[in-house]
Amino acid sequence: MNRAEYEDLKSRAVGAYLGLSIGDALGATTEFMTPREIKHVHGVHRDLTGGGWLHLKPGQVTDDTTMSLALGRTILDAQGVEAVGVAESFDEWLRNKPVDVGATVRRGIVRFRTHGTVQGPIDEYDAGNGAVMRVLPIALCGLGADRETLSRAATLQAHVTHNAPLADAGMMTVVHMVQCALSSSTRAYQDMIAMAHDLGRAHSVYDFGKKQIYNPSGFLPDTLKAVFQSFCRTDNFEQALIDVVNRGGDADTTGAILGFIAGALYGQSQIPQRWLKVLDTSVRHDCEKQAVALLSLSPYISGQKLSIRA
Repeated sequence: MNRAEYEDLKSRAVGAYLGLSIGDALGATTEFMTPREIKHVHGVHRDLTGGGWLHLKPGQVTDDTTMSLALGRTILDAQGVEAVGVAESFDEWLRNKPVDVGATVRRGIVRFRTHGTVQGPIDEYDAGNGAVMRVLPIALCGLGADRETLSRAATLQAHVTHNAPLADAGMMTVVHMVQCALSSSTRAYQDMIAMAHDLGRAHSVYDFGKKQIYNPSGFLPDTLKAVFQSFCRTDNFEQALIDVVNRGGDADTTGAILGFIAGALYGQSQIPQRWLKVLDTSVRHDCEKQAVALLSLSPYISGQKLSIRA
């Protein structure tokens, strides 16, 4: 890889992490609102204004970003993905009273705290979006890993709180889409759309079809159908995020997931400056630093196998 190729890859990795945090902050304003309510209050919501049901400051993020950063820190500290370390980092994150904690996430962390278990029982009712919203660090540190290793790493972090095969399938599609975007292939956008459609063919509940998804719930298939529709109907970072957060529902998470998918595809330079200027400064710094460090740990850059300890 030459210098220009590395700089492009780094831009996409940083773009993905910043996209996660910006999508989170942008969507938090419209979380749990219907499209009609959004239109009445905001017209078209397009700026990091804060507010929402959580009464956030402009540029403030929620659990989607802070939990991702917690996962990234423990991966870097361990120089790999370690089950107990991941669970402990989530426990510490919860003890610090983060903004907005999902019920399934809380239940899994409390189970670890009480019983020391790093994997909950298989339960399709756990097919929420909480493990996918935080999976970006795995996509970055796992770049260049074989599919089995990548799946082990992703499900290890997921199963601390969400152990549902249906959710695992959606999560792995998202991870592969991000890594496809990082490749900078001229066919990346088309290949990513094909991956989303393949998921729908394998599991009909993910088929995002022609009917527009509005007010998506925290059930992962609902979340991803909205994300995929917004991704497929737009051709730039800004419009993709505006489209998805104006659908309402679990908008901080649809914004976060689409943010890191689109950020990986379009790169850091395509993120509007007006959003970057408002984003919480410490969060922006942490995202930029982690993105580069996680990428450096990956087999693609380091030439070393990704360490996983269950």
